[in-house]
Amino acid sequence: MFTYKDIKINYEYVDNKKENTLIFLHGWGQNIQMMLPIAKPFVKDNNVLVIDLPGHGKTKEPSYAWELDVFVDMLHELVKFLKIKKPILIGHSFGGKISIIYASKYEVKKLVLLSSPYKVHIKKQPLKVRVLKKMAKMPGLKSIADKVKKHIGSTDYKNATPIMRDILVKHVNTDTTENCKKITVPTIIIWGTNDTTETIDNAYEIEKLIKDSAVIPYEGLSHFAYLEDKQKTINIIKSFIG
Repeated sequence: MFTYKDIKINYEYVDNKKENTLIFLHGWGQNIQMMLPIAKPFVKDNNVLVIDLPGHGKTKEPSYAWELDVFVDMLHELVKFLKIKKPILIGHSFGGKISIIYASKYEVKKLVLLSSPYKVHIKKQPLKVRVLKKMAKMPGLKSIADKVKKHIGSTDYKNATPIMRDILVKHVNTDTTENCKKITVPTIIIWGTNDTTETIDNAYEIEKLIKDSAVIPYEGLSHFAYLEDKQKTINIIKSFIG
């Protein structure tokens, strides 16, 4: 059992004493089950670790809103606990962003990013959001603004608990541009050309930031391209890790 900051981290680890250890990290609002379809084919010839990130699946949420660096520290402590050396990180979306930070700070062998956000998107806020922000600063109106906010936010935001909402906000507002620049290991970037959550422009921007990287576009597929063409993803990763 591995515990971090009084949270029991739910994970599945198959240690076959092989050369490569693959770590699969799911996206926001997901869990281990979303990564197993592409993780299971690697169990025979590799060591494989899949994790329910805190606040997801069977891992309880933190007692306070973690910065992304805390998620990264949790992962590093688990890697040390399991005596894993230079893992290959495979992260989707939120899990990919954690992978970017991890790979910029600690030793990894290779990196696979699946539709992974990396920067803060600057968008002009809708009028209703600007009005709510003004309400939140006015005496007696903050509680009303908080209630309204729950109804106009993203689906992920509305479905989250208060602590997880705060973590989501921290995630969205964390820019990993400088982290990308520090990554030197071979990296492949898998992305659906019809991804509306994180457009494929982001993939090519990451490619310019990470020295040894390449984009593999999935034509006509979405933010979950890695699952929509599961076999293609498996074949690409198998070829990539050798």
